Order: sequence, then C-alpha cells, then structure tokens
Amino acid sequence: MLKACPYCGKIHGKKEECTKKPVHNRESREDHFRNTSRWRLKREQIKKRDKYLCQACLNNLFGTTKRLNTEELSVHHVRPLKTNFDERLDDENLITLCSFHHELAEKGTISASELIKIIPPTV
Repeated sequence: MLKACPYCGKIHGKKEECTKKPVHNRESREDHFRNTSRWRLKREQIKKRDKYLCQACLNNLFGTTKRLNTEELSVHHVRPLKTNFDERLDDENLITLCSFHHELAEKGTISASELIKIIPPTV
C-alpha cells in the first residue's frame, strides 16, 4: 500500500521510512535517571558509606598507586543500569571508584564479582 509522506510530499510504501523524517533523540531512561535528585542523594550516600575513598585503590586492585585515593571519585553501578535498571538504587550494586578504576570496571577489566566482594556493608 502506498501513502503520501508528510515529510517530503512524495509517495512511499507504507513500511518505507522517509529519509526526511526527523529523528528524535530521546533521552534514555538511564540518562534520565542520572539527572534525578534520587540519584544525586544516593550517590552522596554511597560516597559517605565508602568514606570518600576509591574502594579499588583501598583494596589495592589493578594498578593502584595511592591506596587512600580521594580524587576524581564517582559511584559505579556494578551491574549496569542498562541491563539491571531495577537495581539502580541498591546499595549492594553501588561502589565508589576513582576515574581510573571506574574506566577499568566499565571495560570489564575489573569484574563485577571482584567489585561485589569489596563493597562495604551499609551501616
């Protein structure tokens, strides 16, 4: 079946996608979550739980040069948001890492199982 295209005015097949159709760059639910006050609050709670120290450095993992590292910290989701969105605020899925170790964790050089072992208990 053919139809008139509202974007270019030409006639296309019903299942054909017009190249003039605008692409909407929708924010993913993961990106949206990262901008919420719930995440900002949880991120601060995890850093406080971890005493504002990179837990990988503290446990002397993969290329640690400074055991008590307080620089360039972020909170990492051990099990990724994209595949484990329901665990996005679970304390046992979150760990404070420096930028160096965060990158290694994202690449899989530091495995999720290794990180889970060093997550401090919630008080």
